[in-house]
Amino acid sequence: MKDYLIAPSILSADLARLGDDVAAVLAAGADIVHFDVMDNHYVPNLTFGPPVCKALKQYGIQAPIDVHLMVTPVDALIEDFARAGADIITFHPEASDHVDRSLQLIRDNGCKAGLVFNPATPLTWLEHVMGKLDMVLIMSVNPGFGGQAFIRQALAKLTQARRLIDASGLDIRLEVDGGVKIDNIGEIAKAGADTFVAGSAIFGSDDYKSTIDAMRRELAAA
Repeated sequence: MKDYLIAPSILSADLARLGDDVAAVLAAGADIVHFDVMDNHYVPNLTFGPPVCKALKQYGIQAPIDVHLMVTPVDALIEDFARAGADIITFHPEASDHVDRSLQLIRDNGCKAGLVFNPATPLTWLEHVMGKLDMVLIMSVNPGFGGQAFIRQALAKLTQARRLIDASGLDIRLEVDGGVKIDNIGEIAKAGADTFVAGSAIFGSDDYKSTIDAMRRELAAA
Protein backbone atom coordinates (compact mmCIF):
# COMPACT_ATOMS: atom_id res chain seq x y z
CA MET A 1 0.00 0.00 0.00
CA LYS A 2 1.16 3.56 -0.63
CA ASP A 3 2.33 5.74 2.23
CA TYR A 4 -1.07 7.24 2.94
CA LEU A 5 -1.41 9.77 5.76
CA ILE A 6 -4.62 10.76 7.53
CA ALA A 7 -4.75 14.30 8.91
CA PRO A 8 -7.77 15.13 11.10
CA SER A 9 -8.65 18.83 11.07
CA ILE A 10 -8.92 20.37 14.53
CA LEU A 11 -11.54 22.72 13.09
CA SER A 12 -14.00 19.94 13.97
CA ALA A 13 -12.45 18.95 17.31
CA ASP A 14 -13.90 19.60 20.77
CA LEU A 15 -12.27 22.96 21.40
CA ALA A 16 -13.09 22.90 25.12
CA ARG A 17 -10.75 19.91 25.47
CA LEU A 18 -8.54 20.34 22.43
CA GLY A 19 -5.37 18.72 23.77
CA ASP A 20 -7.23 15.62 24.92
CA ASP A 21 -9.21 15.37 21.70
CA VAL A 22 -6.13 15.68 19.48
CA ALA A 23 -4.29 13.10 21.59
CA ALA A 24 -7.28 10.77 21.28
CA VAL A 25 -7.47 11.01 17.50
CA LEU A 26 -3.74 10.35 17.20
CA ALA A 27 -4.02 7.35 19.53
CA ALA A 28 -6.81 6.11 17.23
CA GLY A 29 -4.38 5.98 14.30
CA ALA A 30 -4.20 9.45 12.74
CA ASP A 31 -0.84 10.60 11.39
CA ILE A 32 -0.85 14.41 11.17
CA VAL A 33 -2.67 17.24 12.97
CA HIS A 34 -4.24 19.59 10.41
CA PHE A 35 -4.39 23.10 11.81
CA ASP A 36 -6.78 25.46 9.99
CA VAL A 37 -5.88 29.13 10.38
CA MET A 38 -8.59 31.56 9.24
CA ASP A 39 -8.39 35.33 9.58
CA ASN A 40 -11.95 36.56 8.81
CA HIS A 41 -10.37 38.42 5.91
CA TYR A 42 -9.07 35.97 3.32
CA VAL A 43 -11.90 33.64 4.37
CA PRO A 44 -15.15 34.42 6.26
CA ASN A 45 -14.25 32.81 9.57
CA LEU A 46 -11.84 33.28 12.48
CA THR A 47 -10.08 30.35 14.10
CA PHE A 48 -6.69 29.64 15.68
CA GLY A 49 -3.48 31.59 16.14
CA PRO A 50 0.10 30.58 17.00
CA PRO A 51 -0.57 30.33 20.78
CA VAL A 52 -2.94 27.42 20.17
CA CYS A 53 -0.27 25.64 18.11
CA LYS A 54 2.27 26.27 20.86
CA ALA A 55 -0.18 25.00 23.48
CA LEU A 56 -0.65 21.71 21.62
CA LYS A 57 3.11 21.22 21.47
CA GLN A 58 3.43 22.01 25.18
CA TYR A 59 0.57 19.62 25.91
CA GLY A 60 2.75 16.90 24.43
CA ILE A 61 1.50 16.46 20.86
CA GLN A 62 4.43 14.98 18.94
CA ALA A 63 2.76 14.26 15.59
CA PRO A 64 3.54 16.74 12.80
CA ILE A 65 1.37 19.86 12.89
CA ASP A 66 0.27 20.83 9.39
CA VAL A 67 -0.61 24.54 9.49
CA HIS A 68 -2.88 25.66 6.65
CA LEU A 69 -2.81 29.46 6.44
CA MET A 70 -6.06 30.89 5.06
CA VAL A 71 -4.85 34.42 5.75
CA THR A 72 -3.49 37.48 4.05
CA PRO A 73 -0.77 38.64 4.31
CA VAL A 74 1.09 35.44 5.14
CA ASP A 75 4.74 36.20 5.90
CA ALA A 76 4.46 37.43 9.51
CA LEU A 77 2.30 34.45 10.48
CA ILE A 78 4.73 32.06 8.80
CA GLU A 79 7.41 33.15 11.25
CA ASP A 80 5.02 33.15 14.21
CA PHE A 81 3.79 29.62 13.52
CA ALA A 82 7.29 28.33 12.92
CA ARG A 83 8.27 29.63 16.37
CA ALA A 84 5.11 28.08 17.82
CA GLY A 85 6.12 24.60 16.65
CA ALA A 86 4.56 24.08 13.22
CA ASP A 87 6.15 21.33 11.14
CA ILE A 88 4.45 22.02 7.79
CA ILE A 89 3.13 25.42 6.65
CA THR A 90 0.98 25.82 3.55
CA PHE A 91 -0.60 28.97 2.13
CA HIS A 92 -2.67 30.15 -0.82
CA PRO A 93 -0.63 31.77 -3.60
CA GLU A 94 -3.24 34.51 -4.03
CA ALA A 95 -2.57 35.58 -0.44
CA SER A 96 1.13 36.31 -0.91
CA ASP A 97 2.64 39.21 -2.84
CA HIS A 98 5.79 37.13 -3.44
CA VAL A 99 5.04 33.39 -3.51
CA ASP A 100 8.63 32.25 -4.02
CA ARG A 101 9.81 34.44 -1.14
CA SER A 102 7.09 33.13 1.19
CA LEU A 103 7.98 29.52 0.38
CA GLN A 104 11.64 30.23 1.06
CA LEU A 105 10.70 31.93 4.33
CA ILE A 106 8.92 28.77 5.48
CA ARG A 107 11.97 26.66 4.71
CA ASP A 108 14.36 29.17 6.26
CA ASN A 109 12.36 28.82 9.47
CA GLY A 110 12.84 25.05 9.50
CA CYS A 111 9.42 23.95 8.29
CA LYS A 112 8.21 22.06 5.24
CA ALA A 113 6.50 24.31 2.70
CA GLY A 114 3.42 23.97 0.57
CA LEU A 115 0.93 25.73 -1.68
CA VAL A 116 -2.85 25.45 -1.44
CA PHE A 117 -5.12 25.57 -4.49
CA ASN A 118 -8.75 26.63 -4.18
CA PRO A 119 -11.31 25.00 -6.49
CA ALA A 120 -10.96 27.80 -9.08
CA THR A 121 -7.20 28.40 -8.67
CA PRO A 122 -5.12 27.02 -11.57
CA LEU A 123 -2.09 24.83 -10.94
CA THR A 124 0.12 26.98 -13.18
CA TRP A 125 1.87 28.37 -10.10
CA LEU A 126 3.57 24.99 -9.76
CA GLU A 127 5.58 25.54 -12.94
CA HIS A 128 7.62 28.21 -11.19
CA VAL A 129 8.11 27.00 -7.60
CA MET A 130 8.05 23.20 -7.65
CA GLY A 131 11.60 23.02 -6.32
CA LYS A 132 10.59 24.75 -3.09
CA LEU A 133 7.57 22.58 -2.31
CA ASP A 134 7.15 19.69 0.11
CA MET A 135 3.34 19.69 -0.10
CA VAL A 136 0.64 20.53 -2.62
CA LEU A 137 -2.82 20.87 -1.08
CA ILE A 138 -5.89 20.68 -3.30
CA MET A 139 -9.03 22.17 -1.77
CA SER A 140 -12.07 20.07 -2.55
CA VAL A 141 -14.34 22.68 -0.95
CA ASN A 142 -14.17 26.46 -0.90
CA PRO A 143 -12.16 27.39 2.20
CA GLY A 144 -13.67 29.01 5.25
CA PHE A 145 -15.99 26.47 6.85
CA GLY A 146 -15.91 22.84 7.95
CA GLY A 147 -18.48 20.22 7.04
CA GLN A 148 -18.88 21.08 3.34
CA ALA A 149 -19.59 18.59 0.56
CA PHE A 150 -16.76 17.36 -1.67
CA ILE A 151 -16.49 19.17 -5.03
CA ARG A 152 -15.97 16.42 -7.58
CA GLN A 153 -13.99 18.59 -10.00
CA ALA A 154 -11.18 18.27 -7.46
CA LEU A 155 -10.61 14.69 -8.68
CA ALA A 156 -9.42 15.91 -12.08
CA LYS A 157 -7.26 18.53 -10.40
CA LEU A 158 -5.68 15.90 -8.15
CA THR A 159 -4.87 13.79 -11.19
CA GLN A 160 -3.27 16.80 -12.89
CA ALA A 161 -1.26 17.65 -9.77
CA ARG A 162 -0.12 14.04 -9.37
CA ARG A 163 1.10 14.03 -12.96
CA LEU A 164 3.11 17.23 -12.38
CA ILE A 165 4.61 15.98 -9.11
CA ASP A 166 5.60 12.63 -10.61
CA ALA A 167 7.15 14.34 -13.63
CA SER A 168 9.23 16.56 -11.34
CA GLY A 169 10.82 13.57 -9.60
CA LEU A 170 10.65 15.51 -6.33
CA ASP A 171 9.46 14.23 -2.94
CA ILE A 172 6.24 16.24 -2.68
CA ARG A 173 3.12 15.06 -0.88
CA LEU A 174 -0.31 15.62 -2.46
CA GLU A 175 -2.90 16.55 0.13
CA VAL A 176 -6.66 16.98 -0.23
CA ASP A 177 -8.92 18.95 2.09
CA GLY A 178 -12.70 19.15 2.13
CA GLY A 179 -15.54 16.65 2.31
CA VAL A 180 -13.26 13.60 2.66
CA LYS A 181 -15.22 10.67 4.09
CA ILE A 182 -15.10 6.89 4.30
CA ASP A 183 -17.25 6.50 1.19
CA ASN A 184 -15.08 8.67 -1.10
CA ILE A 185 -11.53 8.41 0.26
CA GLY A 186 -10.72 5.46 -2.01
CA GLU A 187 -11.78 7.33 -5.13
CA ILE A 188 -9.78 10.36 -4.00
CA ALA A 189 -6.70 8.18 -3.51
CA LYS A 190 -7.09 6.74 -7.00
CA ALA A 191 -7.05 10.31 -8.34
CA GLY A 192 -3.58 10.75 -6.84
CA ALA A 193 -3.85 12.05 -3.28
CA ASP A 194 -1.66 10.55 -0.57
CA THR A 195 -2.54 12.79 2.39
CA PHE A 196 -6.15 13.21 3.51
CA VAL A 197 -7.58 15.97 5.68
CA ALA A 198 -10.81 14.90 7.35
CA GLY A 199 -12.52 17.00 9.99
CA SER A 200 -16.16 16.26 10.69
CA ALA A 201 -15.88 12.76 9.23
CA ILE A 202 -13.51 11.81 12.06
CA PHE A 203 -14.12 14.20 14.94
CA GLY A 204 -17.87 14.00 14.34
CA SER A 205 -17.90 10.21 14.57
CA ASP A 206 -18.70 8.21 17.70
CA ASP A 207 -15.53 6.13 17.44
CA TYR A 208 -12.37 7.72 16.04
CA LYS A 209 -10.53 4.43 15.66
CA SER A 210 -13.30 2.62 13.79
CA THR A 211 -13.64 5.58 11.40
CA ILE A 212 -9.89 5.80 10.73
CA ASP A 213 -9.66 2.01 10.38
CA ALA A 214 -12.50 2.10 7.84
CA MET A 215 -10.69 4.83 5.90
CA ARG A 216 -7.52 2.73 5.87
CA ARG A 217 -9.43 -0.26 4.52
CA GLU A 218 -10.74 1.89 1.68
CA LEU A 219 -7.23 3.17 0.98
CA ALA A 220 -5.82 -0.36 0.96
CA ALA A 221 -8.38 -1.30 -1.68
CA ALA A 222 -7.76 1.81 -3.82
